[in-house]
Amino acid sequence: MKKLLTLLFIVYSVLSFSQDRKEIGNTFIKTLLIDKNTEKAHSYFDSSVAGLIPVEQLKSITEQLQEQLGGLKNILEVNHEGNTYYYYSEFEKTKLDVQLTFSDSNKLMGFFLIPHKTFEKPDEKTTLKIKSDAIELNGTLLIPPSNDKKRLVVFVHGSGANDRDETIGENKPFKDIAEYLLANGIASYRYDKRTYTYPEAFNEKSTVEEETINDAVNAADYFKNNADFKGYQIIILGHSQGAYLMPEIAKKAQVSKYIFMAGNARPLQDLLVEQYEYLHAMDPAKVSAQAVQEVKKQVAFLNSSQFNLNSPASELPLGQSAAYWQYLKNYNQLNEVKKIKAPMFFAQGGKDYQVTEKDFNLWKNELKNNKAAVFKLYPSLSHLFIVGSGKPSPKDYETKGKVDEQFLKDLTQFIL
Repeated sequence: MKKLLTLLFIVYSVLSFSQDRKEIGNTFIKTLLIDKNTEKAHSYFDSSVAGLIPVEQLKSITEQLQEQLGGLKNILEVNHEGNTYYYYSEFEKTKLDVQLTFSDSNKLMGFFLIPHKTFEKPDEKTTLKIKSDAIELNGTLLIPPSNDKKRLVVFVHGSGANDRDETIGENKPFKDIAEYLLANGIASYRYDKRTYTYPEAFNEKSTVEEETINDAVNAADYFKNNADFKGYQIIILGHSQGAYLMPEIAKKAQVSKYIFMAGNARPLQDLLVEQYEYLHAMDPAKVSAQAVQEVKKQVAFLNSSQFNLNSPASELPLGQSAAYWQYLKNYNQLNEVKKIKAPMFFAQGGKDYQVTEKDFNLWKNELKNNKAAVFKLYPSLSHLFIVGSGKPSPKDYETKGKVDEQFLKDLTQFIL
């Protein structure tokens, strides 16, 4: 879904530790993306992982970036949060952040291409870190200064390395929703996804439990067990992947209500094939017939008896590990959702090509006898619940907009 933007390399700098981190990052980016000196760039890899990404593979990845993004023209600004630096970069076809994560000894540990993250001065009154397993979630807690309805919503992201606002281009759907809820007396907590803040913590043994489920459960438990929030109803809102995994989250978190925004009811690999075919039909120059055949081949292998935990990630969809896919193959969200006893709200945009009405209707049919399940279809809304125009496409994410007010009203009504 965001394969290009979530390519992760584990690398380190061979430069002097006395060098400024900002300059180390600048030099690495220049070497890889401007000079295109693949062999020199490959020398930045730690010896323990260099063999996993041969020079030729690194060269292939760089060529793919060149084809899809165009050449790197300029680094517009550099920001950082702790050990993670964001190089806001202008390519010929788009603008993205090159995200680099450093170790304490100034070695580069992570390399992502992600949608641009805007930096605002943090308000200490709203900043809240929550311990989740071995990491800390960096998040924003909003509590109504008056008219507090004693409801608190925990946000769970879609796929990819998302920040707390679920920033995509100039759109920030989670921030839009949280601020609307605040104005209506509803508290919320949204946090940076662990693959955004700690990309190095995600490895070939990691599954969606480490990526999404555990952090959502730990955040909900924090508020359930905190005396300051005694008497609050805790509600979990999941978007896309967050909604897809909601039945598993609900099994462990057990809160008052659950919100499903554009969650897929079908297996993820089935959606991938559908998405590739859709995008190819829309623009064969951007998604080639070869790319469609490749993802079909990977999905066929995943669904075959040949797939096992030793299968290489290179032969699997999205380049994810066998452990990651094995978990999802064993997961049946339609079976699990029937076990939820609390009220549920299912929302779906009609102009969403990533998760479609097929999924919405599957949820609806599975829960047709559940009077506590509410279903709302919004014909004009995109995957981000922003009004779209024309045929749904990736350009929807590039167009700045706000989360639809009618959806926000319905969401607030359900919460209250």
